[in-house]
Amino acid sequence: MSDWREIKFGDLLAEPVRNGIYKKKEFHGRGAKIVNMGELFAHPRLTDISMERVEISDKERKKVLLREGDLIFARRSLTAEGAGKCTLIKEIKEDTTFESSIIRARPDIKKALPEYIFYFFNSYYGKYLLGTILRQVAVSGITGTDLMNLKFKIPPLPEQKAIAEVFSSLDDKIDLLHRQNQTLEQMAETLFRKWFVEDASEEWETGTLEEEFDITMGQSPPGSSYNENGDGSPMYQGNKDFGFRFPANRVFTTEPKRIAKKHDTLISVRAPVGEQNMASENCCIGRGVAAFIYKKDSSFYTYTYYKMKSLMDEIKAYNNEGTVFGSISKKDFQRLEVLIPPDNYISEYQGIAKPLDEKIYNNSIQIEGLKKLRDGLLPKLMNGEVKVNT
Repeated sequence: MSDWREIKFGDLLAEPVRNGIYKKKEFHGRGAKIVNMGELFAHPRLTDISMERVEISDKERKKVLLREGDLIFARRSLTAEGAGKCTLIKEIKEDTTFESSIIRARPDIKKALPEYIFYFFNSYYGKYLLGTILRQVAVSGITGTDLMNLKFKIPPLPEQKAIAEVFSSLDDKIDLLHRQNQTLEQMAETLFRKWFVEDASEEWETGTLEEEFDITMGQSPPGSSYNENGDGSPMYQGNKDFGFRFPANRVFTTEPKRIAKKHDTLISVRAPVGEQNMASENCCIGRGVAAFIYKKDSSFYTYTYYKMKSLMDEIKAYNNEGTVFGSISKKDFQRLEVLIPPDNYISEYQGIAKPLDEKIYNNSIQIEGLKKLRDGLLPKLMNGEVKVNT
């Protein structure tokens, strides 16, 4: 690390940082794309995705458009962890601006590579530095001035490039697997809708959800049994634990009360009602979650998953129920009306769609492995403990 030098972040930029734009409602719905906080938090490496639009003037256009390689930071957030969140602008195909709660930083590529700075600010030490400038009043936040004044050590450009390429290759593979999973799910869902919704026969029996599925409503264990050390069973309390398909192991309990089995369909039952996942292992479900199993054959979990997905409009209507927060009860689930297809249809669908689900599961295992590898390497490469060939 002898050739690493300490420098202010502002000295690595091509121009001073800039806050985003605020526009009244009448300017929304047309014009340039606008990056909101939702995109910043959901897409660490932001590409050309669908966004809201806002009309901006020529004068504003010169100041607040984004370019590929820009870095954007959450200027404020309801949570301390969210303030300072850093995202890389990876792809821009048309005029795109950013909202007022976001700070834009534009690295000078003769001094620092945007990809390297992005990974630095997503490393443990980078997040620690951002925490040192956190201001907490009504909401947590950082300022552009404080951000530019942060000091840290940075390697020469060739080493920056080598480090960034390591992490970019891992993230590219993760992104590819995510896209594959989205395509596989769309295929299985399209097939379900074709067979069981669009081509449903009038001769099929009409029944209730409880006739097809066993329903287990979650129950929260004693708070004293909770831990984050992996002791006991993973516990899922609601949508904050849910991922694209499988929940993340965030909290564990040594005293599980209600159990969902591997491959059970999981639905959040408290605001927001209707978020959906599948259990990747036996787990405890708290009172914010319900689990569903096909009565006739528990191995028909693919049919179960997409059947519940097809009922989401009816389930999510319960977001408007409850005295304060939306909720749905076991009785509400039990009396939902459904068409009950013949057994041979269900069996044939399961045979075709189950391999798609198995591929999603295997891809998800790969994704978690790649994330662990990336997150394990990140601090070691960013502090010079591990060297890469340049």
